[in-house]
Amino acid sequence: MLIDSRNLPTDEVIQTEVCIVGAGPAGITLAREFIGQDFRVCLLESGELEFNQETQSLSEGETIADNFPELHEMRRRQYGGLANAWGIEIYNKQIGLRHMPLDEIDFEKRDWLPYSGWCFNKSHLNFFYERAQAVCKLGNFAYEAEAWSDNKSPQLPFKSDNVTTSMFQFGTRDIFLNEYREKINRSGNITTYLNANVVEIETDETAKTVTRVKVASLQQNRFWIAAKVFILATGGIENARLLLLSNQTQKNGLGNENDLVGRFFMDHPLIRSGVILPNNPQIFNSTALYDLRLVKNVPVMGKITLAQEVMRREKLLNMSALLFPRHNKFTTAIFPTHNEFRTAGKASLKILLAATKRGEIPEDVPKHLANVIKDFDSLFLQWYKRHFQKQLMFSNLSQGGWSYQKNKDKKFTMFEVVSQTEQAPHPDNRVMLSSKLDKLGCAKAQLNWRWTETDINSIKTSQAILAQEVARAGLGEFQIASDGELPQVLSISTHHHMGTTRMHDDRKQGVVDANCQVHGVSNLFLAGSSVFPTGGFANPTLTIVALAVRLADYVKSRCF
Repeated sequence: MLIDSRNLPTDEVIQTEVCIVGAGPAGITLAREFIGQDFRVCLLESGELEFNQETQSLSEGETIADNFPELHEMRRRQYGGLANAWGIEIYNKQIGLRHMPLDEIDFEKRDWLPYSGWCFNKSHLNFFYERAQAVCKLGNFAYEAEAWSDNKSPQLPFKSDNVTTSMFQFGTRDIFLNEYREKINRSGNITTYLNANVVEIETDETAKTVTRVKVASLQQNRFWIAAKVFILATGGIENARLLLLSNQTQKNGLGNENDLVGRFFMDHPLIRSGVILPNNPQIFNSTALYDLRLVKNVPVMGKITLAQEVMRREKLLNMSALLFPRHNKFTTAIFPTHNEFRTAGKASLKILLAATKRGEIPEDVPKHLANVIKDFDSLFLQWYKRHFQKQLMFSNLSQGGWSYQKNKDKKFTMFEVVSQTEQAPHPDNRVMLSSKLDKLGCAKAQLNWRWTETDINSIKTSQAILAQEVARAGLGEFQIASDGELPQVLSISTHHHMGTTRMHDDRKQGVVDANCQVHGVSNLFLAGSSVFPTGGFANPTLTIVALAVRLADYVKSRCF
């Protein structure tokens, strides 16, 4: 059942057994796992099925960081969450995302990396990763290159074990935006509430049990959800913000007696590592493994990484290297940055066009025209690609297919190397509450973020090792790109918000325990990448889904 919260009477108290806050991939996965159970579930979503600019404004906040995107550009208040903003062209006009699990080293407590270490190792999570593969409708749980390479598309012939090739798999966003929504709606035990913004988590007088959450719509009607179990699944920024806002019983925020909520914010900075100038142009005819393409009817793409033993020996953070072929007049590609997540212009253009077809004049015409003008460059590029682009202009993070082109050895002269990087957890990188209020009267989020010397030095060393291995294998020359003493940044953020409610067995070092339960609160759980102690370089969605499946099992077995 789907209900618009704006139509609910003020001060109503809705009784249920499980309350999930947030209908992004984490919340939707949880709800999917609860379909048909003998308990009732409420799924609360701040937005609607379609994008709404007024609701999106609730994601506005402050950033104290150099060149970091605005907070509202990195999140999506809409059913499906950030899946609405996934933008990789997979196949048959399907849009989606790259998936892969974290590496073993990402779970380890690394003596040389303060605050590292999960409550369990990767082998424990593999069972849930396999189930997450099915949820995301991916291929077999196989990310080693041997499962996808062959004689026509081999791995690059590196001479040592210092570097290796592993794979991404790609899944569509439609399963979260449509398929699972329809299944959840048909379930008799789950009710989804749209335009439902949780503004406070209420507890008993000891703050050991959550009693209900306070919910508001932008139309100012307010109501409550009372439940036995509460699960926050609102993302790496909003999970922390909701805990900090809930300060009626604990003045520093719920679960924040040790001042940990909001700390250790991490992202995956995207850098341009440089270019590889091949010794032999025939390499472009034998590197299809590193292109986004269908193999065994599964969209996959290879990438180069450092061997985990090298990372341990050299005390390095994790990092990937993606290869994109370029011609000799190439300077640098336009990779998706936070501008790709702009939605106001697209939404306004839809409203204007729809009204024109109906022969009507929509409300707020000046505002919609201003949005279209602001996002004109992005809208024009999308329109051009859809209507005129007959052949791939250049491959990048959002599109592949270069390996299907003819005369590649004559067309291309170099590989651009792009790296998604791990960021070290640091307590000073944190989400706090701003002094400014949103339209519901709640304090906005404030993000404080800086790179550390650990981050920068790890990137430099990793680049040097990769350059050495390219030369040793006789592949060519790897020319490292830099911006003075810093890496050459393509995007400081890839919108992978992690770490702000980190997992740790010791409540003095983490916000949640191994079961994602908030320390000291008997019935409050957190889902999503906010619980990651470290983030590796891998896109976090597959791990988010795996943890959500694991949490659903725990709730079903221990709470009912």
